[in-house]
Formats: sequence, C-alpha cells, structure tokens
Amino acid sequence: MVTVTESARDYLAQLLEKQKTEGMGVRMFVTQPGTKYAETCLAYCKPEEIIKDDEKVEFDAFTLYLDKNSLPYLEEALVDFNTERMGGQLTIKAPNAKMPKVDESSPLPDRINYILYTEINPGLASHGGEVSLVEVVDDVAVLKFGGGCQGCSAVDFTLKQGVEKTLLSKIPELKGVRDATDHTVTDNAYYS
Repeated sequence: MVTVTESARDYLAQLLEKQKTEGMGVRMFVTQPGTKYAETCLAYCKPEEIIKDDEKVEFDAFTLYLDKNSLPYLEEALVDFNTERMGGQLTIKAPNAKMPKVDESSPLPDRINYILYTEINPGLASHGGEVSLVEVVDDVAVLKFGGGCQGCSAVDFTLKQGVEKTLLSKIPELKGVRDATDHTVTDNAYYS
C-alpha cells in the first residue's frame, strides 16, 4: 500500500521526538482526492486525534495512520527523505491521488484520465500546461489543452509524439486522439 523508506522513517521519528508528546504518530491523507487539485499530506497525530477507522502501519519509532477515505488514493504512495538536498527534503509521491488506480476492466474514460493524471500531466506541468479528457467518441479521445499548452506552437508535437503515443501504447483499443482546444488563445502559451 504505502511505502515509507528507512530514511523517511528516521526523519519522521526525529521530528516526532522533538514534539515531546507521548504516543504521537503521523497521519497521512489526501485532500480533494480524485480531483486534479488532490494533495497528499502528512500531519502530526496526537493520541486524542486518532480516528478508529484509520488503517495503522506500525514502525519501530512511531505509528502511521492512513485516513480510511484516502486509502484508494494512497495505493502505491511513497514517502522518502533525500539527505543530499540542502540538508534534506521529504517527498511524497502518490500516483493515484488524483484518481484511484484503474485496471483493464475499468471504463475507457477512467483509464484515459488515469494516464493523463499520472503520466502525462506531470510532464506538461513543467511548462505550466495540462490536458484533460472532454469525451470519447468512437474510441477516439477528444482532449482539451490548458495553461501553457493552450496556444503553444509546440502543441501538435506534444499531442502526437507525447500524449497520443503514450495513450495508444497503454490503451490498445483506443484508435486515436483529437484536440478540441481553441489555440487562438495564446495568453499563457509556453512557446508562441
């Protein structure tokens, strides 16, 4: 379910020790799960804040409490601590926070959205862009680009070499993609 690396466990244990509260643990949850605004969070969890429905993960130095409603969105989550960056950085990767994991039996739009949210949009975000599914028509995904991708001069390359190539390789029954974006709006375009 959730993987917490040894370095992250050590770091969290050190933070908890500084709190000087007996029995304090860490709670992990997703705010706005299943949306593009989903955020995966860690918070201190005092003994009186423990929710009995939370799933417990026991470590040597502390207990991790996983929010029951967030469980499907925490599938394959990773908490890590990298000591090489300016004293260290705690990172949380939760590929299913924006949409629970899907499989071959999931509806086609859910599988398309899953790949857009977990594989394609993280790359487009580096240019301030995103792509979303409008609809599926005759096994063709109709997509809409936003942010830095809307009106961008490189959007055709992004669509064909990035988005379409990835979607077709992951979803064999998909016949293609079509861009339904109004690219005359170039206010936020990454490349003009």
